[in-house]
Amino acid sequence: MAKAASGLRKALARLQLILPHHGLSRLAGRFADARHPRLVRALIQGFNRAFGVDWTEVTEPDPEAYASLNAFFTRSLRFEARPICPRPNGTACPADGTLSGFGRLAGEDLIQAKDRKLDLTSLLGGDPERAKAFQDGSYVTVYLAPPDYHRVHMPVTGVLTEMVHVPGRVFSVGPATTAAVPGLLARNERVVALFRTEAGPMALILVGAMLVASIQVTWHGTVTPAGKGEIRHWSYPRSGPDTWTLQRGQEMGRFRLGSTVIALFPAATLRWDPELAEGQHVRMGECLGDLEVGSPMNPESPSRAREAPT
Repeated sequence: MAKAASGLRKALARLQLILPHHGLSRLAGRFADARHPRLVRALIQGFNRAFGVDWTEVTEPDPEAYASLNAFFTRSLRFEARPICPRPNGTACPADGTLSGFGRLAGEDLIQAKDRKLDLTSLLGGDPERAKAFQDGSYVTVYLAPPDYHRVHMPVTGVLTEMVHVPGRVFSVGPATTAAVPGLLARNERVVALFRTEAGPMALILVGAMLVASIQVTWHGTVTPAGKGEIRHWSYPRSGPDTWTLQRGQEMGRFRLGSTVIALFPAATLRWDPELAEGQHVRMGECLGDLEVGSPMNPESPSRAREAPT
């Protein structure tokens, strides 16, 4: 049985090698942005029947108020629906989803899936100096399935220093494909955001996937899709009036359908909560562990997230 399942995963992965990833994603984007009230209403009703939506935690609980399927997928939650980790040095989960991996980096290697390692330099866009800051550090990977809340929030307070857009493929990032395709998360198109925190640098990597219409961040707006091209890079001031400081729990980006987010921390800075287990469902804001810093992180309640520009 296990051998048959493994064979099926490999067959599906091989099929994805020949599919027009970006063409399918653009088509999905146009479909998800379509503003036909009857169609949108039917799609949301079908989604609700298939997966169930807790309308009590949604800012807009009227299904007919959403102008498009994407507006529904990126729906906001009531502020109190996701309490942020209250511990002074606590690290908050960045997104709702499945905890597909967490732990310590072995040098520059993190575990993408069982028996599948991922090279940190490649993941961060090919710059060894950028990767050096996270050698032997900690990582956490959260997979967002279609029913999950599709916004990504800050695990800790940080000052934005860099953003890197890395073009690539857009394989499905579901567990089966991730287990079958070597280095998948470093082959897919992604947005890397780097921050300065009280515990040192932190990276948040938003990984694109097949049928993901776009990735947005709050300080820039839509970053992907951008078509094929070179790696793009933005630098941001570390002090002064143009500095971007995002509080723990504040929205930093969103997926327009679903994908994966990876958070990276430096060596000897993060102690995981002992009850964490791979495969468990996690919710944005819950405690994942504690950062080891000289003074407590900002314990104030996070400010409300800015809406991402369109």
